[in-house]
Amino acid sequence: MNDSVTSGESTDNQGLEVDFVGKRGALFGLAFRTGVLTVLTLGFYRFWMKTRLRRWYWSAMRPGGHPLEYVGDPFEKLLGFFIAVVVLTFYIGILNLLLMFASFSIFSASWVGYAASFAGVIPLWFYARYRARRYVLARTRWRAVRFGLEKGAWGYAGRALWYWVLTIITLGILWPRMTFLLEKYKTDRTFFGSAKLVQGGNWPMLYRAAWPFLGGVAMTAVILLWVIVLDPILPETAMADGEFLRTFEFIFDGGRLFYEWNAPERLWLLTVSLSVVGYGMIYYRWVSKRIMANHKHAPGVRLASGLSAPRVAMIYSLGIFISYMALVVGIVALVMAAFGIFGPSVVESYLGVEIGGVDLPRWLSFVALGAMYLFVFLMWGVLHNTFVTFPLMRHMALTTTLPDVSGLSRVSQRERDAFAEAEGFAEALDLGAAI
Repeated sequence: MNDSVTSGESTDNQGLEVDFVGKRGALFGLAFRTGVLTVLTLGFYRFWMKTRLRRWYWSAMRPGGHPLEYVGDPFEKLLGFFIAVVVLTFYIGILNLLLMFASFSIFSASWVGYAASFAGVIPLWFYARYRARRYVLARTRWRAVRFGLEKGAWGYAGRALWYWVLTIITLGILWPRMTFLLEKYKTDRTFFGSAKLVQGGNWPMLYRAAWPFLGGVAMTAVILLWVIVLDPILPETAMADGEFLRTFEFIFDGGRLFYEWNAPERLWLLTVSLSVVGYGMIYYRWVSKRIMANHKHAPGVRLASGLSAPRVAMIYSLGIFISYMALVVGIVALVMAAFGIFGPSVVESYLGVEIGGVDLPRWLSFVALGAMYLFVFLMWGVLHNTFVTFPLMRHMALTTTLPDVSGLSRVSQRERDAFAEAEGFAEALDLGAAI
């Protein structure tokens, strides 16, 4: 095919802005309805739920007034999931058998086999992430032109493993290098039609995104040095000969602490420093995305981002608070309901007193509690979509522009990528929960 993108907006080189037209209430209703269907079908509708949510999000984002399109097929996801489960069952089963045999034969212990088994799954984790990104891009269109990502999942997995080793060895000093090189590997293999994207810049430029995180780590280290070494919060006798651990055992047995802490209010400073560390992690993740987005380009096309890290941190803080408060309240209600159904009989048999409770058949009690349990996590997912994913997608869309679009008129269509397993490995490894 040789269809090209021809539009006045792409030839006058005035640039394009991205609009977001979705409404929070409409998303809440869609997430709730599809979530209920997912619960009623014991999870099988999950693939249709993700497809419908993606179509909603994609259509809400409109560069230059033209909506993105998501054309993924839920049957592809379902088939891919089954294929991945079969492959992973064989791989993990045979691998675990060999590793456990070697562990007992050589080391006479099982922990070596468990550790090696976990390490053997890590490459599949990176492989699945790349494959999921490739599928999503292959099923995304704008102005009827397809996006695409070249093959290279195993190359990405190998590089990710090596970069992580270097990052751990250097105690995190080379984290920006890993972030940049992995993103460059993916970006340099990404296409919009016939136009190939390029990740410009260099990895040292990401260090300016890491300063809040490094400051939080340094603050935490100084506080720990102060309360443990310079002016210990516990007397020396508490740490001698395992006395500290025995004290905790004594407390758990109903005793009281028999020595005084030295200015324990200083521990509140750790709350502040750890909060700075958390903010620094969010700041680094999104500011590094903004910096790299501002260095992405294709022939005659340039991308620009104005992501605000404080705004993203506020979205995370408020959205996660709302969704997890609903989860906590739901779990408390579930525990109270379980006590109302099963608790009185236990208390009566233990104390010999009568306590009124709900008298339901046992099978109906389990069904009611199971339905309540699923509803609690359903609402958590709906609220997370509504108050975390939605504002993040909207913020990313509204802060993204294309200052230079002179090359769009030369973009032609690309062939459709077809691969059987779709996002199956990401789903099987529980990496496919995100939109």
